[in-house]
Amino acid sequence: MKKKALSVENLTKIYVDKNNQNSQTKALNNISLSVEQGEIFGLLGPNGAGKTTFLSILAGTVIKTKGDVNVWGFDLEKNPRQVRASLGIVPQEVNLDAFFSPKKLLELQAGMYGVTRKDRITNTILKMVSLEKQADSYSRSLSGGMKRRLLIAKAMVHQPPILVLDEPTAGVDVELRRNLWNNVKELNKAGVTIILTSHYLFEAQEMCDRIAILNKGNLVALDTTQKLLDRIKTKKVFFKVKKIDNINNLKLNGMLFSSDNDNNTIIATYEKDKHKFNDILQILKKNNLEILDISTDDGNLEDVFVDLTKS
Repeated sequence: MKKKALSVENLTKIYVDKNNQNSQTKALNNISLSVEQGEIFGLLGPNGAGKTTFLSILAGTVIKTKGDVNVWGFDLEKNPRQVRASLGIVPQEVNLDAFFSPKKLLELQAGMYGVTRKDRITNTILKMVSLEKQADSYSRSLSGGMKRRLLIAKAMVHQPPILVLDEPTAGVDVELRRNLWNNVKELNKAGVTIILTSHYLFEAQEMCDRIAILNKGNLVALDTTQKLLDRIKTKKVFFKVKKIDNINNLKLNGMLFSSDNDNNTIIATYEKDKHKFNDILQILKKNNLEILDISTDDGNLEDVFVDLTKS
C-alpha cells in the first residue's frame, strides 16, 4: 500500500492584527485533505483563498494555528527537518543570482541541504530540465522559461519525493509553458509527487489527477478532475446553418436558443439530463434549417471553478 505523500487534518491559520487583538482573519478554516504518492495534485482558488498560506505552512515559513500536517510520513511539528528534506518547493517569484551559472547554483543549493559531493546529481538534474547546454552560462543570460526550469532544478537537488510548484508558468509564453509541463510530467513519471497551483485552469484540467479548490479559507471541492467536470449540468451545441431566418420558432422546454447571425450559427444550450441531442436535431429539421456543421462545448474546469467560488 502506497504511503500518503501529504496528509492534512483540520488545518487552520488565523492571523491576528497586532494593533487590535480582536481583529482576526481566518486564512484557512479546518482544511482536511490528502495527496497520494505519485499523483499530480492541483490546489486552486481565487486570490485570497488561502493557497499561499497553505504552501507557506508546508514550507515552514508560516506557523499553523492548529491542525495536523504530515509530509511523507513525517509530522511537521515533530520532524521539521525531515519534512523540509521531503519537499522541493518552486516559488512563484524568479529569484536567481544573475552572476552564477546554473551548475554553480545547483552545487550551492545541494550544499545548503547537506548533500555530499559524491551524492550530488547536478548534471543529471540539468539534463532533466533541458539546461545541460547552459550549465556554465550566467543566469542573467537565460530566457524566462529557462529560469523557471532552473528553479525546478534547484528544488530537486536533494532529490525530494514531493515537488511543490507555485504558479510555475506565470509570465511564460505558450511554447515555454508547454516545455515546462513536459519536464514536470517526466519528473512525475520518475516517481515524484507533484503539488501545484495555477491560475491557468485549462492547465490544471490537463495536468492534474485530482484537484482541491479553496475559497475564502474553506475547502469547497476535492475530487478527481473528471468528477469535477461531471458537475457541469449544461451543454452547448453550435449548429452552422445555410441561412438563419427566425429562431423564435425554435422552442423546447428548458432549452435556450440563441444565434450568431454573422456566422450563421444557432446555439442550443440545454441541461444534459433533460434533453438529448436528437431532440434539437428534430426541431431544426422541422424548421427547415439546413445544417452545414456541428460542434459542441461540454464546459471546462473554469465553469466549475466560477460556480464554486462565486459566493
